[in-house]
Amino acid sequence: MKTIIKIVLALLLVALVVSCKDKADSTDDKVTVQETENNNSAEKKGQAFISDDVSPPNVLDVAMDSKDHTTLVAAVQAADLENALVNAGPLMVFAPTNKAFDALPEGTVTDLLKPENKAKLAYILKHHVTPGNYNKEFLKKFKKLGQASDQNVAISVKGDDVYVGGAKIIASISASNGIIHVVDKVIVPEE
Repeated sequence: MKTIIKIVLALLLVALVVSCKDKADSTDDKVTVQETENNNSAEKKGQAFISDDVSPPNVLDVAMDSKDHTTLVAAVQAADLENALVNAGPLMVFAPTNKAFDALPEGTVTDLLKPENKAKLAYILKHHVTPGNYNKEFLKKFKKLGQASDQNVAISVKGDDVYVGGAKIIASISASNGIIHVVDKVIVPEE
């Protein structure tokens, strides 16, 4: 009996390898690699730089298509966090608007986007991400959330409004790998 199971498993493995090879050898004009350069002209690699015309948009796709989140996208790119936002998730992203970034002290965003501040920028951005896919109503049940920055952020409710780290959720958008809660403030981590 064990021999039969081993043979069946071997045949399945061979079929899987052949199937994968056939897929790798085929050309699908719907899948393209985006040619993106960073500051040192090295090619960026990973899931974030592969696009297709048939998959539903993930968290990064939604942010990149939003005219209200261009500063956030620039920050994500400067911190090289694109691949983190396209993983399977589920991810819950609290996405500050451009106006939220504009409300920071003058020069803050420009300073954070400098290559020498990449680690600090990444830490701040990770403070806006947590595992899960909770809608605004469900978040009302929480007192705090653990963020990817390894810090907790307080949740408060005032009437129908939900605040995360003092930032008000003003909209929510579903994505294939989670949910984006648009917030009116940058959530600055306590250090």
